Amino acid sequence: MKNAVTGALVTLLAMAIGMFWYQGRAEVETAAPPPSLLTAEDEKPDPNNLPIVDAQDMVGPAPPEASELTKEQQRFFRYDRDRDWRITRTEMLATRSSAFRKLDKDGNNLLTFEEWAVATVDKFEGADANSDNELTPREFLTTQPKPAKRKPSCAC
Repeated sequence: MKNAVTGALVTLLAMAIGMFWYQGRAEVETAAPPPSLLTAEDEKPDPNNLPIVDAQDMVGPAPPEASELTKEQQRFFRYDRDRDWRITRTEMLATRSSAFRKLDKDGNNLLTFEEWAVATVDKFEGADANSDNELTPREFLTTQPKPAKRKPSCAC
């Protein structure tokens, strides 16, 4: 029995070493090209020899046009991430995932009652300024979600 266990361990060890050796093969990089044989004097540009550019016939691209979206279209596109005019279940739930991750303390993608309760108690205790285990309307107002920061419309 002892020999069988030892043989199995040696076999597993040899297989693991072989797997790491097989996956760890690195490709040999080609050599870098040789440095140029120019001298330091050859590399200095002549300050009087500047390129001349004539831009009189050149036309740049037209600026993008802003589209007038209704509020409902804007709300739709907040969910439709890939802009295929269809909202999948994954796209719909993606907006909730960051809030879920904040509650899921152990990161196992399961929200237990204890994790939810701890977050709720912490929120209550943070709002209860006088520690009387009751929230007044003014204290309850502090639990209101903070408004989202608006992005500036112009980066001027």
